Amino acid sequence: MKAEDGVNSAPLVTIIGGGLAGCEAAWAAAGMGCRVRLYEMKPRRFSPAHTIPQLAELVCSNSLRSDAPDSAVGLLKEEMRRLGSLLIRVAEECRVPAGKALAVDRQQFAAAVTRQLKAHPAIEIINEEVRELAPDCGLDPTAPTVLATGPLTTEELTASLARFTGRDYLSFYDAIAPIIAVDSLDRTIVYQASRYDDGPGDYLNCPLDEEQYKRFIMALKEAAKVPFKDFEKPKYFEGCLPIEVMVERGDNTPRFGPMKPVGLPDPRTGREPYAVVQLRLENRAATMVNMVGFQTKLTYGEQKRVFSMIPGLEGAEFVRLGSIHRNTFIQAPELLNRYLQFKERPGLLAAGQISGVEGYVESMAMGILAGRNAACLALGLPLTAPPADTAHGALLSHLTNREVKNFQPSNINFGLFPRLDKRLPKKLKGKYRAEIALASLENWLAAEGRPLPL
Repeated sequence: MKAEDGVNSAPLVTIIGGGLAGCEAAWAAAGMGCRVRLYEMKPRRFSPAHTIPQLAELVCSNSLRSDAPDSAVGLLKEEMRRLGSLLIRVAEECRVPAGKALAVDRQQFAAAVTRQLKAHPAIEIINEEVRELAPDCGLDPTAPTVLATGPLTTEELTASLARFTGRDYLSFYDAIAPIIAVDSLDRTIVYQASRYDDGPGDYLNCPLDEEQYKRFIMALKEAAKVPFKDFEKPKYFEGCLPIEVMVERGDNTPRFGPMKPVGLPDPRTGREPYAVVQLRLENRAATMVNMVGFQTKLTYGEQKRVFSMIPGLEGAEFVRLGSIHRNTFIQAPELLNRYLQFKERPGLLAAGQISGVEGYVESMAMGILAGRNAACLALGLPLTAPPADTAHGALLSHLTNREVKNFQPSNINFGLFPRLDKRLPKKLKGKYRAEIALASLENWLAAEGRPLPL
């Protein structure tokens, strides 16, 4: 799509990467009155985990996590709404049942985001791969540029980033869970329930008794895994551990994690099972489910064999099997300032998981801020950052805290926020933090006086 003539005179912002962060950055920059060139290598080239040609493809999960306003991620999403987030709005339009979580139909979500960006008169989508960050790489050298290539940045561009920064970059391994066809489940065993809910709930549950659980754990221990290459050193994100890695930490580790049975009584017995495997809807048509917490590096054959031991999954049809892929991120405290600019090259900004945040929602949030800041640079406006007592500001504080010796990506959590000014019961702290954060965000936006995307 070509930008319309009426916006051709507007300052230019370049976005590299059409994932979640890149799409939010493009939308934010265009909403502030800039022209945007969004470079996306698909469909000419796909990463190991991407399969569809549309923008904003969700890979690891279809869940954007809790929508509760007193949770840290729920607060972050509410702040994003007030900042004009495109992807949160689209997610709500493509929502599938998932209890208190905001989960979406992946295909509908990606298609809707792509349509919105293609239709924007100030956004030009260029399906070409960018392999180099040097000033003479062929991009407009005068335009502020947002690097939003995600955790699966190509080896060529990662090498260019390493040359540019002059520093080592870090990498860790992320895993995706299998997807199963709903009509292949044994519904005489699998039951519908969400934890502690009185109603039918939005999850499907496979109950295991003690003997079944022990046999399953033993099979996991013995199952063949895809070996790492000689140069690979696995470094997992704690919030997305492969199920077999959990078992290595103790046979009962899954029972206190993704296989926790608490609050999920089996309607056949009226009692909580010894363990449970939860399945979450993958699409709005309710034809596919995701095995919650079952990221894995088992070989494909072993996944089918071992996971079919789970009661209710004996005849499961696996629409997609699990896998592990490398995620790349920068040492943000050393490289970035509070506006997401590279300190040694202020015209280049980072957004999304490559900037050092973890999670879909966090990536989108940093995309919004990077897009706004790139637009400010293009328009000659002063840069400002959201206050530290907002969710966005808390994430920025995490990315720029040079006192941290071993920087690791993080999801949003209240531990990243400043200390509260008073003692409160635990159940009231989230609500109080949200009130402070939203008031602080509104004051910041009012002081900025800048347009927000519609």
